[in-house]
Amino acid sequence: MARIAFMVADDFEDAEFRVPYDRVRLAGHEVVVVGLDGGTQVRGKKGREVVTIDRAARNASSREFDAVVIPGGYSPDHLRMDVDVVGLVRDLFRSDKPVAAVCHGPWLLVEADIADGHTVTSWPSLKTDLVNAGAWWVDREVVEDGNLITSRNPGDLEAFTSALLRQVAEGSAPRLEAPLVPDVIFAHEVLTAVH
Repeated sequence: MARIAFMVADDFEDAEFRVPYDRVRLAGHEVVVVGLDGGTQVRGKKGREVVTIDRAARNASSREFDAVVIPGGYSPDHLRMDVDVVGLVRDLFRSDKPVAAVCHGPWLLVEADIADGHTVTSWPSLKTDLVNAGAWWVDREVVEDGNLITSRNPGDLEAFTSALLRQVAEGSAPRLEAPLVPDVIFAHEVLTAVH
């Protein structure tokens, strides 16, 4: 059984918390909800979910967890302003543990300075932020580049959660030596046409 941190603050995307949370628990793993202040409640942006923070990031260590899930919504924007949250994400990544971020979750990858040189996906509005941070951005349901797992939106949660559970069971995916070329060429063509 693995111990998996779910990083949330107010306004997280409800489904991006609930679907992976339920699947992780169904697979027999322990979930610890990590956020800014332990014992406080945070709400999903659609109001369907209310979650109690089990542990403040300042009181958590990467040694306690086997992976981290970062749901999207506006939550990652709140979380990226906290040095302890950012440090915990960075430490989990450096420990070669799965770091799974969906939708706006990759904002924390940028803030933790771990996107550089990796192929990732996200909600489309984060593309420029990720590219400016040195990542290769592609439009794919799920991207696994080493221990980084990224997806675009709630429609990708089945593939996203399957990738997370696979990495928890089997270890990190191989590093992508080059970006997924067709997507990068398409992105370049679009950007060239716009300019």
